[in-house]
Amino acid sequence: MSEGSALECSVLVLNRFYMAVRVVNVRRAMTLLYRGCAEVITIEEDQYYNYDFDAWCEISQFHAMEKQPGEDYLKAPQFDLQVPRIVRLTRDDRLPKSSVRFNRKNLFARDNHACQYCGTQRPMGQLSLDHVVPRSLGGKTTWENIVCCCLPCNSRKGGRTPLQAGMKLLTKPIKPSSNPSMVIPLTDPRYASWKCFLPNASAVG
Repeated sequence: MSEGSALECSVLVLNRFYMAVRVVNVRRAMTLLYRGCAEVITIEEDQYYNYDFDAWCEISQFHAMEKQPGEDYLKAPQFDLQVPRIVRLTRDDRLPKSSVRFNRKNLFARDNHACQYCGTQRPMGQLSLDHVVPRSLGGKTTWENIVCCCLPCNSRKGGRTPLQAGMKLLTKPIKPSSNPSMVIPLTDPRYASWKCFLPNASAVG
């Protein structure tokens, strides 16, 4: 995987008590690690291992000698730095938020970046959000009335209900019980280790 693609990976952040609190990008995770605000957590043979920045650099050099499928690396000046999947904050006791923020990112994550009318997965720039019942017909801006929609389907539906447009929703929109960005695709083995800290993990989100 290229460095550009590696930077697009996600990293699960735990608090000091090993509770998942959020998901960040690789840049943010590496900044936390470098500043000593976090450590890398790996799970090997059902055992947790903790690495600070220097230790992670050393283990990265070792792993880079025989890279495995599913591992991502960043180009450092003298060696390849492995992208961590999980980091644990060493100076933060915050608890996971009980409520899920209503925003575009979480809506796209809840629907797995797939159009809820045709099922096609697309990059975020090729997606929009659709009011199932249009606002012009009294539809509200809520979890239960907004879905991820590709641009062609959005154009086809227009200001109509799915019934009026002859379209059918693939899934019923609901408010997620946990942060959708922390629910991982079971089809992506790179994030398998997240499941240890996300008991409700199933399909994305």
